[in-house]
Amino acid sequence: MKLEATGNFRTAKYNGKWSLVDPDGYLYFATGIDIIRLANSSTMTGYDFPPEVLVKADNADVTPSDSQGLNRVDDSAVPARFVASELRKDLFTWLPSYDEPMGKHYGYRTGVHSGPLKQGETYSFYSANLDRKYSEISNDYMQKWQDVTLDRMRNWGFTSLGNWTDPAYYDNQQVPFFANGWIIGDFKTVSSGDDFWGNMPDVFDPKFKARAMHTVSVIADEVKNTPWCVGVFIDNEKSFGRSETPQSRYGIVFNTLKRDGSKVPTKAAFTKLAKDKYISIEALNAAWGKNIESWSDFDQGIDSVLATNKAQEKQQLADYSEMLYAYADKYFSTVDAAMQTYLPNHLYLGSRFADWGMPMEVAKAATQYVDVMSYNIYKEGLHPKGWGFLDDFDMPSIVGEFHIGATDSGLFHPGLVHAANQQDRADMYQDYMGTIIDNPYFIGAHWFQYMDSPITGRAYDGENYNVGFVNVTDTPYKPMVNAAKNLHKDMYERRFSEK
Repeated sequence: MKLEATGNFRTAKYNGKWSLVDPDGYLYFATGIDIIRLANSSTMTGYDFPPEVLVKADNADVTPSDSQGLNRVDDSAVPARFVASELRKDLFTWLPSYDEPMGKHYGYRTGVHSGPLKQGETYSFYSANLDRKYSEISNDYMQKWQDVTLDRMRNWGFTSLGNWTDPAYYDNQQVPFFANGWIIGDFKTVSSGDDFWGNMPDVFDPKFKARAMHTVSVIADEVKNTPWCVGVFIDNEKSFGRSETPQSRYGIVFNTLKRDGSKVPTKAAFTKLAKDKYISIEALNAAWGKNIESWSDFDQGIDSVLATNKAQEKQQLADYSEMLYAYADKYFSTVDAAMQTYLPNHLYLGSRFADWGMPMEVAKAATQYVDVMSYNIYKEGLHPKGWGFLDDFDMPSIVGEFHIGATDSGLFHPGLVHAANQQDRADMYQDYMGTIIDNPYFIGAHWFQYMDSPITGRAYDGENYNVGFVNVTDTPYKPMVNAAKNLHKDMYERRFSEK
């Protein structure tokens, strides 16, 4: 079906279902694979280097350490190499020396999320295997890997390259891609009390806006306004709050109210919201069951615990809900402004909500600014229970991450969703995708990730999952390939048939 051609990807509703529309005006359903890059393929070796021999990190960088390339240390640092963890070192029966051909696949991580080491040397066995495999048939093994990967995506039926694809693929002009970026920097932070991947930004700090603008400007330089870019994800699985209790849902508010507004811009914004609503501190005290002397005292930090009186507790929670919405509104409006400034022709795809970090106040705020809502959903499929709010939002949506794994691959961990074996994994993949294709709001889904995790755990946090379409030798899992081909051959008919 051909609709209006605008020269870029857009969204539209067709026969009551949301869809992407490609630059030429054709209906487009996005399937693809995340992490087509080397950045997450390395593992910690147990070795490290003195800080004085390492190149200092660039504070202006917009890419976190774990999303960068291998980052091999300079040869001049190698003599200072030392064992930092006997446990990690003893996991390996072989590692190359730095001066032999396979030594080029060493790297370095300046920081990690979890594990026995805070930083250290890494090695990518996947990268080394690409070198071994493709150097036999090409003078440029990385270019050959890219060519093979693109051929696979087309042969397997995938319609896009998913998030965290190496920008080297952006100019391929064969398969559309999704771009991404992170807002990192020296802006102030707040806390939800359970900041899984890191502290939350103080979105009212002017430095946050400046960093958002800088990040999107860098993405724009990478994308080069190509119509092959479907859209852009900014950030990932932010800890906006959890659903278990009011304290976890409104953690950003509970924790920020305790802080000093002269030092924390988000607190100052919360103070203004409360003052604009209640005018007098006495009115707020009556509503919340507090005994705060003045607005100045409020701004300097208060005990944010809930009142024991049910009516007062209800009012507090209603106000905390408004404050959380204001925080999220500032976050998404700031990023949207950056997108409108530097990438006005491309879709803003949100921040990839984890289902554990998505208070409804935050999701509602996002709907005002994003073009497509994005969710990472690690389940066996899209279950109707818990997703009824999609009817209320009536927004095009995409699954940014899902996966299924098994232990018959030789890896010790199957991943977040378990299958009995590789064939079961393939069957479950098709079942999952069926629930997405049949849902009127979803316009696609991306599998996480292209290659298996390292068997000794990825450097950033130790994940050692069988979640790849290919293994560490870049050999595809045939059941997964067959499942993808089978799914894609009638995907469009299943999605858009008028029957």
